[in-house]
Amino acid sequence: MQIVQGGVTVPLGFQAIGDHIGIKKKRKDLSLLYSKTPAQVAGVFTTNVVKAAPVIWNQQIVKKYEKAQAVVINSGNANACTGKQGVVDTEKMAETTAYSLGLQPKDVLVASTGVIGTFLPIEKICTGIKNIVPMLSDSLDGGSKAAEGIMTTDTFIKEIAVEFSIDNQIVHIGGMAKGSGMIHPNMATMLSFITTDISISQTLLQKALKETVEDSYHMISVDGDTSTNDMVLVLANGLANNIGIQEENEAYFKFKQALQYVNIYLAKQIVKDGEGATKLLEVQIQQAKTKQQAKQLAMSILTSNLVKTAFFGEDANWGRILAAMGYSGVPFNPSKISINFTSKEGSIWLMKQGKVLNFNEQKAKEILKEEEIQIHIFLYEGKEKATAWGCDLSYDYVKINGSYRT
Repeated sequence: MQIVQGGVTVPLGFQAIGDHIGIKKKRKDLSLLYSKTPAQVAGVFTTNVVKAAPVIWNQQIVKKYEKAQAVVINSGNANACTGKQGVVDTEKMAETTAYSLGLQPKDVLVASTGVIGTFLPIEKICTGIKNIVPMLSDSLDGGSKAAEGIMTTDTFIKEIAVEFSIDNQIVHIGGMAKGSGMIHPNMATMLSFITTDISISQTLLQKALKETVEDSYHMISVDGDTSTNDMVLVLANGLANNIGIQEENEAYFKFKQALQYVNIYLAKQIVKDGEGATKLLEVQIQQAKTKQQAKQLAMSILTSNLVKTAFFGEDANWGRILAAMGYSGVPFNPSKISINFTSKEGSIWLMKQGKVLNFNEQKAKEILKEEEIQIHIFLYEGKEKATAWGCDLSYDYVKINGSYRT
């Protein structure tokens, strides 16, 4: 597998575009993704009890029809907590997109992201959809514009593409995502759209997506909030002409590995762009009794505001890490714990086998000055491990969210 330039338009048969239609003041706010042929579709959606209208629409399509050909996404308005009008507006977005592309509404998936509780400017959106359909492009630029159009408080585009070989055929996976705040899946305020030209059954596509989401988007946190709109969608149109994957064979696992790489990359980009974030934190829990316990410990550390602010202040406060582990609900022996911080500036042990070390505070501060920091924690209780990603908590997070609607 190798990384190639581009995003969702790299796989064969996919086109995309993004443009500014006036939902937001200046930035692009409407994106469209289209497959020239019907594609198998899989999805994983928010666990928030309050689900936005587009989430419910997409869940029904994935479950009932298992195929789709287009995804229309608006940013700047979440179309959440909007009652019957929200449902009607979602249907209008699907119908307008379908009509403009010569499809049926059931062929169109819908996504919205932005402010909760306000109605969509639906006429503006429908006009925008009609206007951007002729702009659809299979160019890398078309994919990048689509990635830009789904952004809200994001500060940079998040996209990736990879290629690999199956049955002597080149297979591609492309992806784009958005997310910056309200990131604490199972799924949080994030949208991710994956395209691939692989030929695979819908059942196995759904299985691969669900399993890779567990180790990617479900292992990130920015602020502990879970959104009403989140989803990850994968469209597979089969144009790579590989032998169709119908069982969990070598080809399936090769695809799943590539999909996991794409999802982890996008998940880390989301955390790196956390609202006001200055550091990407990676927590590795090792030698745990079970994988679930390792995951639980990692996420407990990353959701601790005291831990996050310590990293923002470049303070090697191992006590806050141990405290966050202690209230995680996972039983462990504190007298066995080892903690290490690592970055480009080097590596330092703060605790070994439960004993606090007389470490060099200045060296620790230099290590914590870097933008990417790994926190290694050893339990010495088993063979399982887990990795999770988060970010620090800065003054800017409060500024951004204190003035979000203004």
